Parts: sequence; structure tokens; C-alpha cells
Amino acid sequence: MTWQDQLKADSLAWLLESESPGVRYLALRDLAEGGAAELRAARKAAHRDGPIAAVLAKMDPAGYWAEPGPGYLPKYQSTVWSIILLAQLGASIADDVRIAHACTYVLDQALTDGGQFTASGAPSGTADCLQGNLCWALIELGCDDPRLKTAYEWMARSVTGEGVAPLTDKHAAVRYYAGKCGPNFACGSNNKLPCAWGAVKVMLAFGNWPAKQRTPLIKRAIKQGAEFLLAPDPATAAYPTGFAAKPSGNWWKFGFPVFYVTDLLQNVEALVALGYGADPRLENALQMIRDKQDAQGRWSLDYDYTGKTWVNFGPKKQPNKWVTLRALRVLKAVAD
Repeated sequence: MTWQDQLKADSLAWLLESESPGVRYLALRDLAEGGAAELRAARKAAHRDGPIAAVLAKMDPAGYWAEPGPGYLPKYQSTVWSIILLAQLGASIADDVRIAHACTYVLDQALTDGGQFTASGAPSGTADCLQGNLCWALIELGCDDPRLKTAYEWMARSVTGEGVAPLTDKHAAVRYYAGKCGPNFACGSNNKLPCAWGAVKVMLAFGNWPAKQRTPLIKRAIKQGAEFLLAPDPATAAYPTGFAAKPSGNWWKFGFPVFYVTDLLQNVEALVALGYGADPRLENALQMIRDKQDAQGRWSLDYDYTGKTWVNFGPKKQPNKWVTLRALRVLKAVAD
């Protein structure tokens, strides 16, 4: 079955409309397999006329957004979120020197010598969701700074627990902290239980790291993370909930952009990118994704950040090109 066979109608033409240069570029790149000249023109248009240009217009010449420093606050317009957003929009260092400048800025300000991306500038400010999001985003933007190797190694070690002391060992050179509080995605924000939202971000980042650069440690972390995310049926999102009786309803609300709140679609995206697309444990989740399309083969924007980011991406509860792009990419990746 091809990915097109999974659609109730052909929505690709909708994504390729010229009035949406950002979506059109990514649809050409990832779905339509456009020719080289057409793709170059679309990429240039996306950077010049689409939301990429709007986000970059808000960047300070020094390389940050909103205020200087590690860039976690204020949500969701500061440096961290702008970098993550630009990556999801398909921005590239090769097309705008400001993006390279911003990548260097966030590495200088938010990455510790030990490899932790941090909200505060200190190792204690690290969290799986932040680590995974920034590792994924910087690679997606085309950053090849050697410091990313350290960030990926720390991320893998923090999953497996190898060489990381408990948070109670205050004198250890490498230890867990109140936020990132233990191995297997343990998180203080989830009452010290494993956090699946954080796990999805970490696994998404591992999927973006070149396979030839995956050390034995990273491979062990990938295997451990995949087993965690596939242990329950992903369609149920029955992961540990530290402060609630049941999983967050946001798992089933597909959105754009995607920050630390995640959804079923991104969970599947992360696992498929790591080679689990044919795993039968994903079938219920994939069927749920298919079932959410409307009669025109389009998906709605269920979770949004309207008024909170530099750009708005359409009305809530209405068919949305960005969400449809996300869904089609997943279905195509599984079919391929």
C-alpha cells in the first residue's frame, strides 16, 4: 500500500499551492520529490516570503530573540523556541547567514561543557524535552558544530544512566538534577517518573543524528528509548503520569508547531525515523492517524500557539496545511 492509498482524497495539491511558500517547499522536498531547480526556487521563496522570514525578522543582530542569555524565557518567542520553530519550518543555515549566527549563539549560551542544554545556563537546568528539541533542531538547521557530539553523548548517557551519579550525590562530577532526575527519561516535572514527552523529543533527535556517528552508547539509548515508547500501545499513550490519573488529552491533539507538549503523531514520527515503521506495535497508532483525516485527506489543527509565537499557523479546529504535512510525511515514511 502506497502512502497515497492511505488518503481519503489527494491533499498534496493543496499543500503545493503557491500562496503557502513555507508548506509548499517542504511538500516538494518530502512528498512530491520535485526537480532540483523547482526545489531550489521553492526553498528560496520559503526563506524570503514565508514564516521563516517573519521569525528571522524578529531576531536581534547579536543572535538571540526576545532577550539575551540561554533563551528559554519568555515562552514561546525567545531563542530556544525560535530555533525549534525555524527547524520545523524547514529553515537552513545554507540559505541565511542569520540562522548560523543564531545556532552559534544558542550553543554558546545554553550548552554546558558537559553537553547539557539548559534553561538556566547551568547543568541543573537541563531536561529531556529541551535537550531533545535543541539537538534535533540544530541538526535540522544544518549546524555541524563539534559541540553537538558532546550534547548527543550526554543525552544518550542520561537515558541509560551509564556514568551518571544519582541526584543525591552532590559532589559527583556528572550527576542528575531535580529536573532531569534519573535514567530512562525520569523527570521532576512528572513526579520523578519517566516522561514520554521528553522521550519522544530525545528519540526524535537520535533519528536526526547520522547513523554512522551513532556510538554504541547512542545505540543502546535508542534501543532503550524505543522499548519504552513501544511498551504500551502508543495509540493509548498509557505512559507514566506523575500528577494525573490518566494520560494528557494533548496526545490526541495534532498541532503545529510542536514544542515540549507532544502528540501521537510526533511519537510515531520519532519511531519511524529510527527504523520502527514496520513494527506491528505501531499499527493502532497509524490507524488512528489515518482516521483523523477528513473527507478531503486533510488534518485539523487541534493544538496551537496562536498569539504566543512570532507567527500564527491557522485557525484551530480547521483543516491545516502544516498538520497535514506532518501526517503525510509520517504515512509516506512508513510506506517507504
